[in-house]
Amino acid sequence: MKVTVRQEQPEDFDRVETVCRDAFWNLYIPGAEEHAVVHKLHHHKDSIRDLTSVIEVDGEIEGAIFYTPSQIVTPANHVIETISFGPVFISPKYQRQGLGKVLITTTIKEAQSLGYRAIITLGYPHHYQPYGFKGGEHYHLSMPDGLYYQGLLVLPLYEKALNGIEGHVVFSDALEVTSEEVDQFDQRFPQKEKEYQPSQDDYAEAIMLLDE
Repeated sequence: MKVTVRQEQPEDFDRVETVCRDAFWNLYIPGAEEHAVVHKLHHHKDSIRDLTSVIEVDGEIEGAIFYTPSQIVTPANHVIETISFGPVFISPKYQRQGLGKVLITTTIKEAQSLGYRAIITLGYPHHYQPYGFKGGEHYHLSMPDGLYYQGLLVLPLYEKALNGIEGHVVFSDALEVTSEEVDQFDQRFPQKEKEYQPSQDDYAEAIMLLDE
């Protein structure tokens, strides 16, 4: 099995959107919306092309990771530039085989080489702690509502990158899609059954958990 990570190209867009839809279908909600986010990112100025990457298995795209700008806004309204990743996904047939780890570690190293300050993302802590991410509260960083959610995860990319910094995190609007946008875009794909899965309850609970 030959595994390759490379920058995403325009000719990859259709395949990436299809893999994304399959990877997230019924995982967090009945159906999925992440493939519509990916489609939006494919045509949005906030997509960081130098970091957005695909992973190939024997020449076939089986996953991708998307990077966008994010910001820390301090209590004095100073803005500090950071970056975020997500969606990140692997085709269902290759999940739990280490491909996600390869994709994430490769692009983190590239972000470091490009001089970015920090990566801030949203997700399950146990997914990202192995890469060095810590909860936002550790770095005095909250969501805009001032609360410290367990799912807000931060990785400084060089020593003392976040020293003396506190505030709230703002993510790109490019990551937001409406239900109407999702439904319209989903019509381009073969119909799939929207179903309940227990993972949807886990997700609904996880996004509300606060650091204590």
